[in-house]
Amino acid sequence: MRIRHLQEKDRQYKIFLYIFYVCGIMMASITAFSIYSMMVEWQETGFYIMGEVLVDTKIPFENFANLSTWLFFSCIIGWYCCSRIGWKKTVGLQSYRMSLLQLMLLGFAIICIYELFWSFTILGAEVTSQMVITGTTPDIDKLAIYYPDPDRPWNLIFATKIWLTGTIISAHAFYLSTRPRKSLDELE
Repeated sequence: MRIRHLQEKDRQYKIFLYIFYVCGIMMASITAFSIYSMMVEWQETGFYIMGEVLVDTKIPFENFANLSTWLFFSCIIGWYCCSRIGWKKTVGLQSYRMSLLQLMLLGFAIICIYELFWSFTILGAEVTSQMVITGTTPDIDKLAIYYPDPDRPWNLIFATKIWLTGTIISAHAFYLSTRPRKSLDELE
């Protein structure tokens, strides 16, 4: 079976493009909501926890997915659509530019994997320590890490999802950048 790349005239191309737009709107609206909520909280209390409002807000109804899950979902699906419809942009890259891009993507993947493991480790340690100290399971949606900057803590569920998103996207981009390339003339 021969792999065929999407062209602008294909029906699948338009489907991926429309889904990409929907994901972009979701990402932009979730980000705008979180920035607004964070600014309101900062003005009222002088303190905020990064991502806590996204973990606490459930959409479309209570006990369904929170906004951090929708952000994770839209980033991954949007990236996949982007990689399917934007393949022509990378075909013509010269070897030194592609090499620099691959090094950058590998660096991003390594950093994201490290931060993902670190967030998972801290999350597990927080849950375990609170279970040992209090004897009850803590509300994991409220756990936050106040390190390295106590003035700007991160919600651990949010941090884990964001670093997982970065890991998946950068690793997939690195994988795509290492695949053999053909010229545009050969593909059409």
